[in-house]
Amino acid sequence: MSSQDEQEYRPLMMRDLPFDERPRERLLQHGPGVLSDAELLAILLRTGVRGMNVVALSQHLLVHFGGLLGLSRADALDIQQSAKGLGPAKTAQLLAALEIGRRLARLTPEARAKIGSPEDAARLLMPDMMHLTQEVMRVVLLDTKNTVMAVKTLYKGSLNASVVRVAEVFRDAIRANAAAILIAHNHPSGDPTPSPEDVRVTQSIVEAGRLLDIKVLDHLVIGQNRWVSLRERGLGGFI
Repeated sequence: MSSQDEQEYRPLMMRDLPFDERPRERLLQHGPGVLSDAELLAILLRTGVRGMNVVALSQHLLVHFGGLLGLSRADALDIQQSAKGLGPAKTAQLLAALEIGRRLARLTPEARAKIGSPEDAARLLMPDMMHLTQEVMRVVLLDTKNTVMAVKTLYKGSLNASVVRVAEVFRDAIRANAAAILIAHNHPSGDPTPSPEDVRVTQSIVEAGRLLDIKVLDHLVIGQNRWVSLRERGLGGFI
């Protein structure tokens, strides 16, 4: 292969961009908030592939997967197959960064978050739960001041009364001496409209909470950038 061919096949680097268009330099000078999603991805990827510089590759990924949300749901094989020359190293970098973002979104608000409204609960739970591709039920444990003590994952899979055991819903709350709980589950379809089964499960949990003297604050159903509070809807036996 001639040197000209080698140059043609060399992955396009960040340094191939004009200095004032290089995402890393822009981030250091102006802060990460000024960068687009594609530019942030470009910093992670560092180099492009044949025919695309790193920013173009990042834009391609966002278009291919429908934005950061779609990219966060993709698996390693999907990402590698989305662009010729995108190998396991770059794929691992992307998946690791996306997972760090999910963990920060889940943990940071939880530090000493207080639940004073369904909106507070949605802010705590949505960043992670709206991305899930499988239905998951979580229980938020709260103290007497409605401060979050912990968030526990109970079930994965379709939520129904035959699967959800009320004793398990309250198990961690009893161990932690929690004063109240809030339950939430996601609808991977993106539509947070509660199903009749969601309402039946909630009624069972609310009734058990009264017997155990552990208040059930609410049940949130989380969809794509939307959520529904069963308490606000007057569903599930809330008074």
